Amino acid sequence: MPWKEVTHVSQRKEFVTLASTEMINFSQLCRRFEISRKTGYKWFERSLKNQEENLSDRSRRPIHSPGKTLPDIEKAVLAIRATHSAWGGRKIHRRLLAQGCRAPSASTITAILRRHGKIDPTEAMGQKAWQRFEAERPNDLWQMDFKGDIEIANGRCYPLTVLDDHSRYSLGLEACAHTNGDVVKEKMIGIFRRYGMPKGMLMDNGAPWGTVEGTGHTHLTVWLMRMGVSVWHSRPYHPQTLGKDERFHRTLKAEVLQYCTGYDLIKCQERFDEWRIGYNTERPHEALCMEVPASRYYASGRGYEEKLPEIEYSPGDVVRKVIVNGLVSYHGKRYRVGKAFVGEYVGLRPTVLDGVMDVFFCNQKIAQADVR
Repeated sequence: MPWKEVTHVSQRKEFVTLASTEMINFSQLCRRFEISRKTGYKWFERSLKNQEENLSDRSRRPIHSPGKTLPDIEKAVLAIRATHSAWGGRKIHRRLLAQGCRAPSASTITAILRRHGKIDPTEAMGQKAWQRFEAERPNDLWQMDFKGDIEIANGRCYPLTVLDDHSRYSLGLEACAHTNGDVVKEKMIGIFRRYGMPKGMLMDNGAPWGTVEGTGHTHLTVWLMRMGVSVWHSRPYHPQTLGKDERFHRTLKAEVLQYCTGYDLIKCQERFDEWRIGYNTERPHEALCMEVPASRYYASGRGYEEKLPEIEYSPGDVVRKVIVNGLVSYHGKRYRVGKAFVGEYVGLRPTVLDGVMDVFFCNQKIAQADVR
């Protein structure tokens, strides 16, 4: 049985004192002090060398630590963390391997970060895992959103983010002075010219790609559909639908936005461009088995057309022009499709339900008309 913790040093002194007397039954003395003979002999032998010092507990730390992380490796870990303040053990481990360094395990790197005060103890608390979905191939679906706004030296900056759903590749990180549709259209043209056209784009229900009520399209989404891009809106009040872009925003805020308050818009864009390259080519992504987004992305085979393509409808479609207030006429009645489509031609296509017509703009269904 071990020594009683409160007075263990004094008990050891009493034990070795009694054990030093003549005519002592050593085994009996050990039983009375509730220790083994082995422990009794250990403290008795130590007392013969130095009674004061050697009766205290000695450190259990090993004299040699062959598995201890080398100072140079620990320095490399801290250097990566200093550059990427939001990276954890797994990402740093992967980055060290990519640099050709001898990398300790991710758990060891986490311990190094914690030992140097680089990890907030509450960082991993309260996190909830969401069920993930993922587009099958690059450019099948892009996600687009604004990351709020930040105060900068000459006003406000509204970061526009565009992310490939399959690869998490950052296609665009644009420093915008406004959030109107014309600004977004200009930025999207630049992105389309570089990476080609996606099959579809996912965005929330707010301006400039949704109406205030979250129920319709805008001139921006009409333009996207004219370009052959299917437009999808997230479920109202469900930001997790845009979860990949939301997660990108969290990283963007932690590593970039909080340091841009003294910049002007041009300097913000320079910082965004520099960081975006590192995000795509250096930062390991846990959802990609610690690969970088660039390893899973390739540009779209469908290029951007400088001139809007002609709209073609099927022979069985009833083609109508959208008039003022976003209405179309059919058999003497008017049906609402949305003000954003005024001046455009839509196709009314019969459904399996007699008297009910689906309304298409280009290749996308935008409304339904009950003509009964």
